[in-house]
Amino acid sequence: MSRDVALVLSSGGARGLAHIGAIQELLSQDYRITSVAGCSMGALIGGVYAAGKLDDFREWMKTIDRKKMLELTDFSFSLNHLVKGSRIIEAIMEFVPDVPIEQLPIPYCAVATDYLSGQEVVIREGSLFEAIRASISLPTFYEPVRRGDMLLIDGGVTNPIPLNRVVRQEGDLLIGIDVSGHDYKAQWLMHQELHEKRKRSTSLSQQILNRLLPDNLDFNYYTMLSRTSSIMIRQNSLLMAQLTHPDVLVDIQMSRFSGFDYDKSEKIIAVGHQKTHQALMAYTTQ
Repeated sequence: MSRDVALVLSSGGARGLAHIGAIQELLSQDYRITSVAGCSMGALIGGVYAAGKLDDFREWMKTIDRKKMLELTDFSFSLNHLVKGSRIIEAIMEFVPDVPIEQLPIPYCAVATDYLSGQEVVIREGSLFEAIRASISLPTFYEPVRRGDMLLIDGGVTNPIPLNRVVRQEGDLLIGIDVSGHDYKAQWLMHQELHEKRKRSTSLSQQILNRLLPDNLDFNYYTMLSRTSSIMIRQNSLLMAQLTHPDVLVDIQMSRFSGFDYDKSEKIIAVGHQKTHQALMAYTTQ
């Protein structure tokens, strides 16, 4: 017998491609998604699913390599952002038509943040792609979106996994897919292993590099700010889960994939399949 699911998809950059695997795993096990809420990449995947174009989006992602990522990056000379963000949305709109959110077959909402007031903004109506574009507006990277009197940036700043915003029906399951976390310990162990391997290398060029490059090359202002932001987002997502008590929380902490690994979509999707399968099996056997 199928079960209705109110599905919530977190922020996480390219790691959010795991949401595709999660959705497909739910459907393969006869769960019926009756509403969806998303933040940042979760808003994009959730919106594409609600529009009935998830399979098309997955096929398109298979065409993404480093060269195409560069082609889709419309750099800006602004002081407050690096990328305009229009080119990527226009590319997706070629096979996912923009529609009013109210006309989607299931309730959908995207979460953004108003930079001016600092408040969370839940978008339930209007242009689907304006909502997605606002929700993915990573601060300093993408250009913020103006909507009325608001200046909208990434929803992960205020509510990275909006479990409290999805539309609920009596008897449904609240399922959250959280890809906001990194497995930092595993990343550190991988880095140490690679560092030791390089030190043991007999290659002359590698030995020269070992002498020229400092051991802590990856410990800098950028990595400090990036990890600090990631840790804060992760803690906010854990707090939201504690407050809302979802029936199933698929916690996907990745060590091998970063927020910009869009050219590794199939591998990340496979992680989403696997982790969601494990979480559903644990839920049904408890």
